[in-house]
Amino acid sequence: MNETADEAIATFLKRLQWGLLFFAVLWIIGALGPILTPFVLAALLGWLGDPLVDRLERTGRSRPVAVSLVFLFMVLLVVLVVLLLVPMIERQVRTLIDSLPAYRDWIMQTAIPWVEGRFGIEVSEWLDPQRLIELVRGHWQQAGGAAATFFSYVSRSGFAVIAFVINLVLLPILTFYFLRDWDVLVERVAQLIPRKHLATVTRLAKESDESLGGFLRGQFLVMLGQGAFYAVGLQLVGLRLGVLVGLVAGLISFVPYLGATVGAILMLLAALVQEQGFNWQLLILGSVVFTAGQLLESYVLTPRLVGDRIGLHPVAVIFAVMAGGQLFGFVGMLIALPVAAVANVLLRFLHERYQASRLYAGEPSSLVVSERASPVVPDAPAKGQGDA
Repeated sequence: MNETADEAIATFLKRLQWGLLFFAVLWIIGALGPILTPFVLAALLGWLGDPLVDRLERTGRSRPVAVSLVFLFMVLLVVLVVLLLVPMIERQVRTLIDSLPAYRDWIMQTAIPWVEGRFGIEVSEWLDPQRLIELVRGHWQQAGGAAATFFSYVSRSGFAVIAFVINLVLLPILTFYFLRDWDVLVERVAQLIPRKHLATVTRLAKESDESLGGFLRGQFLVMLGQGAFYAVGLQLVGLRLGVLVGLVAGLISFVPYLGATVGAILMLLAALVQEQGFNWQLLILGSVVFTAGQLLESYVLTPRLVGDRIGLHPVAVIFAVMAGGQLFGFVGMLIALPVAAVANVLLRFLHERYQASRLYAGEPSSLVVSERASPVVPDAPAKGQGDA
């Protein structure tokens, strides 16, 4: 009895130590969030690039050469995005700004009269400049307080700008070191794991890596492919804001059907303002682009790039990123996906343990149930044999 009580107390103290360690890690992340950002982002980049480094090593190249090649590829990719994509987006934004008067005229002269005539709602009076001025005057004190708070924050944010520049300089340096020493870090972490739990932890770590990698690598390529397809297709059919609409639709396409739906709505509004009315040819061709993009994603991109690997559900991704940002700021958003991947794997592992437990399966029954023999119906006596 005493030994059982001592074991229970030891188990409780061990769990208490792990719980305290967990909350201490959370406290450290919250306290050191601003300076942890480049380290976390560099670790993610190092994790993403390590499989390519290992593949180059298997071809006979040394680790430093493989790391240098992958790091150079990452730098060239960033430079290519900055040189090609940023000017393209800038031109699209400038086109959007130049089109704002046309959007305003279309809303005031076409959309609002149609809504008022169709539904009997008075919308124009709420957009009257004099009414808006009176509304601002009535809430001037609150607006002034909010403005004062904002400018006070801006005046104190000089160090934030300096920290941003420092993080920007540190990021490539840290990424290079994480790429170079990633396997060493993994081995050192593995040496800290108790030997009796090494096989289980290794299995869970491998599944977490596959789960997170399946989402990040596969889904990122799917988003990139869809965004490029939408942007090129809409630009070719004659939509002046086609690149901007296509990129927005591609970025949010990790939620099934949301990217195509939002993109189609933006395409409709942009086409209506661009043509100052319904241009059925442009609308039909734009709809064809989004329909073809959905078919491309469903039958080509997702099966080839993601396949049947178990990734993260889009709802889990959205919740994890929002919760991480709410709790720990930007660094929380960075670690949200790895934490969600590990939690997903742990939940599957606990579900397997639960199904194999006595609580789920129940006590094995000692009663042996044999197959019931079919009742044998005696043959009816032959005619004339019933009387003895």
